[in-house]
Amino acid sequence: MNNQNPNRNFFRSTLFYVLVVLAIAGGIQLLTGGGAAQGPTAEISQTQFMDELEKGEIKEFEIQIGSGAYNVKGQYEKETKVNEDEGNLMQVYQGSDTTKRFETKVLGNDSTLSAITELAKASETKMKTLPESTTGLWLSYIPFLILLIPTFFLIYSMTQQSGGGGGRNVMNFGKTKSQDASKQKVKVKFSDVAGAEEEKQELVEVVEFLKDPDRFTGLGARIPAGVLLEGPPGTGKTLLAKAVAGEAGVPFYSISGSEFVEMFVGVGASRVRDLFENAKKNAPSIIFIDEIDAVGRQRGAGMGGGHDEREQTLNQLLVEMDGFEGNEGVIVIAATNRADVLDPALLRPGRFDRQILVGNPDVKGREAILRVHARNKKLSPEVDLKVIAQQTPGFSGADLENLLNEAALVAARFDHAVIMPEDVDEAHDRVIAGPAKENKEMSEKQRRTVAYHEAGHTVVGMVLNDARIVHKVTIVPRGRAGGYAIMLPKEDQYIITEKELYEQVVGLLGGRAAEEIVFNHQSTGASNDFQQATQIVRSMVTEYGMSEKLGTIQYEGNSQPFAGRQYGQTAAYSEQVAYEIDMEVRRIMNLALEEAHQIINEHREQLNTIAEKLLEIETLDRREIEALFKTGEMPKPEDQPASEEEPITPDSYEDAKQKAEEDDPLETHHPSAYDSDSDRPRNAHINQDRDE
Repeated sequence: MNNQNPNRNFFRSTLFYVLVVLAIAGGIQLLTGGGAAQGPTAEISQTQFMDELEKGEIKEFEIQIGSGAYNVKGQYEKETKVNEDEGNLMQVYQGSDTTKRFETKVLGNDSTLSAITELAKASETKMKTLPESTTGLWLSYIPFLILLIPTFFLIYSMTQQSGGGGGRNVMNFGKTKSQDASKQKVKVKFSDVAGAEEEKQELVEVVEFLKDPDRFTGLGARIPAGVLLEGPPGTGKTLLAKAVAGEAGVPFYSISGSEFVEMFVGVGASRVRDLFENAKKNAPSIIFIDEIDAVGRQRGAGMGGGHDEREQTLNQLLVEMDGFEGNEGVIVIAATNRADVLDPALLRPGRFDRQILVGNPDVKGREAILRVHARNKKLSPEVDLKVIAQQTPGFSGADLENLLNEAALVAARFDHAVIMPEDVDEAHDRVIAGPAKENKEMSEKQRRTVAYHEAGHTVVGMVLNDARIVHKVTIVPRGRAGGYAIMLPKEDQYIITEKELYEQVVGLLGGRAAEEIVFNHQSTGASNDFQQATQIVRSMVTEYGMSEKLGTIQYEGNSQPFAGRQYGQTAAYSEQVAYEIDMEVRRIMNLALEEAHQIINEHREQLNTIAEKLLEIETLDRREIEALFKTGEMPKPEDQPASEEEPITPDSYEDAKQKAEEDDPLETHHPSAYDSDSDRPRNAHINQDRDE
C-alpha cells in the first residue's frame, strides 16, 4: 500500500521550483515595468524632447540627476502615437499604440539643464527638479537578489532529497548506505538453505554467541571476529548470511564491497567508520559485506602503484575489525569467490578467524536443494528429484534453481498442468547448451557428419566407461553446438586419476576420429573438443605432474592472477622447458587420437548403428544407447518407478546445532588440496560441435 501524498510529491518536485522561479520573475517584471498599469511609456530622444518642449506639447515633466545623465519623465498635453521603431516595440505589444507618458535621458551638464529650464519657462511647462537618488544603485540589484533566493532554495532541496537509503544525498557522502535488515524481518532460516549442512554447523556457534554471549565469555572464549564465506558463484554464500540473520534475531547490516568506493577521496574510509559505529551502537550485531574482494584486494598490487582510495578503505576496515579500540559484540561476515586476491592482513586470526569453504553440493546436497526449490512447483509424481540430482554433477544451488525454473517455463509453454519429466529433461538441455534450434536448416551431408561425429563420442564413451558413462547424445542444434554428447561420472568426483583424465581426452577426440575413418576428411566441428582436450592435457603436464618426461613439478598454477600481481613478471620456467611442455602436450594428444581411431575401427558396426538411429530420431538417452551398443536394437519401453527412499531434507537450526554438539570438539578439519572447487574440473562434460 502506498501512503505517499501525491500533492506533497508535487511540491517537492523540480517542476514546482521552476514554476516558483518563473512566478517571481513575472512579479519582478510587473514591479519594474515603470507603471505599465497606467499605460505604455514612450522612450524619446533628447532632440525630440527639446523640440516638443519648445512647441508646448508637454504638460509637465520632472528631471532627476543621475550618474552621467539626467533622467527625464513627463506627460504630454494630448495623446501621442507611439512610433513603431525598435525602441518602442514593447510599448506597442502591451496593447495600445498611443500614450501620454514619456521618458528620456539628457546630457548631464549645466548648459543642457539651463536650456531645458529656459524652454520650460517660455512654454509655461511645469518642471520639477529631483535630487540625485541615494538608493538607485542597490535598488538595481534587487531583482537579481530576489532571483537568487529561490535558486539557492532549489539547489538545497535537490541536495537534501534522498531516493531511499542513507548516503545518497550530496551532503551525506561519508554516510553508509546500509540499513538494519532485521527491521525488515528477514524470513530466511537454516531450513531454507540446503546442500551446505557442514557450513551451517560452523555458523551455529555465531548464532549461539549472539543469543547468549555470557555462555562463551564465562569460559574465557572469544567468538570469531569475522567469518569469511568463500566458494564458487551460486553456492549459497549470501543465502547463508541471510539465514544467520534470520536465526540470530539481532541487527543485521548488509552492504556490498563496491559501495565503499566513490569518486571522492576518503569517502570509503568514512563509510566504514560510520558502518561500524552504527553496528557498535546496536551490539550485538552482524555486518555482512558481500563481494569483499572489491575493497579487500591485496595492497600495492595494482598496475601503476595501486589504488590509494581503495587502500585507505581497506586500512580503515582492518582497524575497525581488530584495531586499538576493538569491536566487541560485532561479528563481520563476508562473502567472496576470489579469496586468493584478498590482502593477507585481512585473513589473519583476529579479523577473519574462520574461513568456510562453500563448495558445489554433492548428490545428497543437490537432492536437498531441489526439494527446497520444488516447494512451490507443481511436479508430476513421475519426476524423481533423486534421479535429477544424479544427472546434475557439478551444478551449484543457483544452477539447480534455474533448472527447475526453466522446467516450469517449458511446462507452461506446452500447456502442461504439472511439470513432466520431459520438461525437466528439456530444461536440463537448455541450461547446459542453450535453446534448441529445431528450424535450423542443415544439409543431409552435414547432418550425417554431425551424426557420425556424435556417434564417435558415444562409442568411445561406452568402451572407456570406468569413470564416466554416456548420458545422452543428440544432433539437435543448440546454441553454437550442432550436436552434443553428455558424459556424466558414475559418482561425485573429488580427485581424478591420470587414467580418468586421459580417457576424457580420448572421448573428446572420438568425434574427429570417426570423421576421419568414415568420411576421410576433417571438419571444424571438433574445435571445441580440441579446446577442452588441450586444456586437460596441459593441466596434466604443467599442474598435476602427470608427465614422466617433465616430472612432478608444477610449472603453471591453476588460479587466475588478478591484474597487477604478476604484471611484468616472466614465466617461472625457461624457453627450453616451454618447448618440452609443448612437445609433451602434443605427444599425449597424438596418443589419445590414435587410441580413439583404434576404438572406432574395432566398433565400426556399433558406430554405424548409433549414427543411423541418430539420423532417424535425432536424440538418444542412456537406455537406448546401451541397447543399441550391445544388441543393435532399441530397448522395449518399461516403467521406471520413482525412488521409494526417504527424501533428503535440509537441516534446520536445531538439527545443525545438535550435529555440531555431537561432533568431537578436538577434531579439526584441515582442507586438502582437493577441497577447492577451483582445483576440480566440472563433472558434467559436454562435447559441443560448433558450426563454423
